[in-house]
Amino acid sequence: MAINRQPVLKRCRALGLDPIVLGINKKSNRGPRPNANQKPTEYAIQLREKQKAKFVYAVMEKQFRKLYEEASRKDGVTGLNLIQYLERRLENVVYRMGFASTRRQARQVVSHGHVSVNGRRVNIASYRVKAGDVVAVIENSKNVDLIKTSIEEANAPAWIELDKANFAGKILQNPTKDDMDFELDEALIVEFYSR
Repeated sequence: MAINRQPVLKRCRALGLDPIVLGINKKSNRGPRPNANQKPTEYAIQLREKQKAKFVYAVMEKQFRKLYEEASRKDGVTGLNLIQYLERRLENVVYRMGFASTRRQARQVVSHGHVSVNGRRVNIASYRVKAGDVVAVIENSKNVDLIKTSIEEANAPAWIELDKANFAGKILQNPTKDDMDFELDEALIVEFYSR
């Protein structure tokens, strides 16, 4: 499995992201880039938007392109379908429910087998949940310190019903663009791939 080992703050600065979006409470002390005054081309703007989505959701290029192609085949607006697919990934749902403080931490919680979907243990971070699914922490993992401290500060979005006492949450509906926790222009991603 490929892993992006680039420093998070450096990548956030390059993409114009606030590190808080990734759950990191730090700021970079570096000044603006030397070429920051140059006006970016249309291609550069589209590429940056795609790279931003890939970086935040920790998806590599091959998998991201497959998601885009699947979203374009489905009925509806391609950009909104893509956002739904990214938001409904199990690692993102675990992060949004508050079982982990960052998306990277949520990926580790999922891959270590601490999470179940509809009563069955799932350790695949890219598993896509559906409306009506119940995502919960398995019984043996409810006393893990990392999960206990994260869920105390949890604030789930409107499309997730969270039950803090039982370490569980139910997916009420598909997420919309308004439910995202950072700014993303999905139309630019669609334009990038439809060149």
